[in-house]
Amino acid sequence: MNSDFAPLQDVRIVEMSHMIMGPSCGMFLSFLGAEVIKIEPPEGDKTRDLRGMGRGFFPTFNRGKRSVQLDLKSAAGIDALNRLLATADVFVENFRDSSLAKMGLDPDALRERYPRLIIASCKGFLHGPYENRTAMDEVVQMMTGMAHMTGPTGRPLRIGSSANDIMGGLFGALSVLGALFERDKSDAGRNIRIGLFENCLLLVAQHMVQFDIEGTEAPPMPERVFSWPVYDIFKTREQRQIFVGSVTEGQWDKLCNILGLDELLNDPGLRSRTDQINARSRTIPIFEEAIAQRSFDELLPRFEAEGIPFSPIARPVEMYDDPHVNREGGLFVSNLPEGGSFRAPGLPIEVDGQPVCGNKPDLPAIGEDTTEILGRLGLTAAEARKASGSA
Repeated sequence: MNSDFAPLQDVRIVEMSHMIMGPSCGMFLSFLGAEVIKIEPPEGDKTRDLRGMGRGFFPTFNRGKRSVQLDLKSAAGIDALNRLLATADVFVENFRDSSLAKMGLDPDALRERYPRLIIASCKGFLHGPYENRTAMDEVVQMMTGMAHMTGPTGRPLRIGSSANDIMGGLFGALSVLGALFERDKSDAGRNIRIGLFENCLLLVAQHMVQFDIEGTEAPPMPERVFSWPVYDIFKTREQRQIFVGSVTEGQWDKLCNILGLDELLNDPGLRSRTDQINARSRTIPIFEEAIAQRSFDELLPRFEAEGIPFSPIARPVEMYDDPHVNREGGLFVSNLPEGGSFRAPGLPIEVDGQPVCGNKPDLPAIGEDTTEILGRLGLTAAEARKASGSA
């Protein structure tokens, strides 16, 4: 683990957010070494108590942070937050604009009070007709056409992760890095607004552009017009599913050789990739039959050796048994405040050949750093308890 790569180790982030978009922004910055102080209400971030599919939200996206408990309904809590912001480089938030204004924390007021502060506001929408709407990952997927493109016609489906929230947090972290770089020259902060809707819009932009250029609307992905001769899911002899692709003339030849399909190699009507694509209705059943006669364990090493795009059809839980995921640095172990631990991936990058984790990726207990951090700001233990709502 490359803990030496911590370019943000002298940067203090105050994060006041919940769910995924804002917390993921803070997590990315923490992995780069920033001190990320999560502000939690007296009862703790509500995401801590989610179950089912929400059980992984808090532990995944709050690794490596510190927790300060503040009662922002009290004057003492607001005063403590302002003292903390006076020492911060960045404020990450995902509250409604009106809620921030009531607390005197709207971006314009904060920038006037703290000219060097960079404010990263993770919102549902950028400014415009929808700016005050409530947004969630699923909402924006439905609004932008992402759900339409994911499911078959008439059955819109959200994609199988909170990808928009996570990518929105990534854009927030990217913007913060840019603003920090700029501030070294200007000595001035910035108000940054990141839109979940606009993030999802970018993800479907390729389909919008196809229509703008060609005047043709892309069908949903399950019904797409294929640009490659083979790009399909097959079943092996033991009925195990495997995705196999052939996107170049060279891959077509290699795939046919592996499967012993000389009749396709020698077919004069299948010389070019265009010919091969146009003949999919005839050739795919031949590939299906050939793959069904071979075992999974026989095919995988041959596909890998010949550079054929392939993948077993895996479930997320199976990643814990994947040899690539389980290599050194593939998963980070995080300790839970209540005891126990879990394994999760970190940033998908290496620096000098090593994975990156600027801070120890453990989870804080609710408010476990309150006394220490507020004490450094000059608050007594009694004042810290009052600000946290536990006096």
